[in-house]
Amino acid sequence: MKDSSRKQGAAPCAACRLLRRRCSHDCVFAPYFPADEPHKFASVHKVFGASNVNKMLQELPEHQRGDAVSSMVYEANARVRDPVYGCVGAISSLQQQIDMLQTQLALAQAEVVHMRMRQFSSMTNSLENASPSSRDTQSHQAKSLFSMDMVEDQANMEDSLWH
Repeated sequence: MKDSSRKQGAAPCAACRLLRRRCSHDCVFAPYFPADEPHKFASVHKVFGASNVNKMLQELPEHQRGDAVSSMVYEANARVRDPVYGCVGAISSLQQQIDMLQTQLALAQAEVVHMRMRQFSSMTNSLENASPSSRDTQSHQAKSLFSMDMVEDQANMEDSLWH
């Protein structure tokens, strides 16, 4: 948050400049809409109106006003881009992307399981057709393959549980 104590003769805040009024030392807009960022207040004013923004800021404790202004600026910019849906349109689009990516991930995981099962069945088929001395080696390879999978699965489970 910017310092609200302003010197006499200082440039008016973006809100007072847009509204063409004198910016007083106790201007509620000044800490949140500095003169060098006029686009912030312009979009907020266009969507919410100066009077409503003033009321909202007056009703909030000072420590929450900065977050409220950030939210209003974000919502106003979203409304300017998408007048019907605003932020909800962006959230909906992101949710659809998440759903699509989760589906792709599930398909990829299923394909990995399918490939491992095919690899395992080919190992067991070759084990059945192999000589007794090579069976022990191939059996050990198959066991180490799945024990390694279990180690990977446990590591992935820990990651998903704790991260």
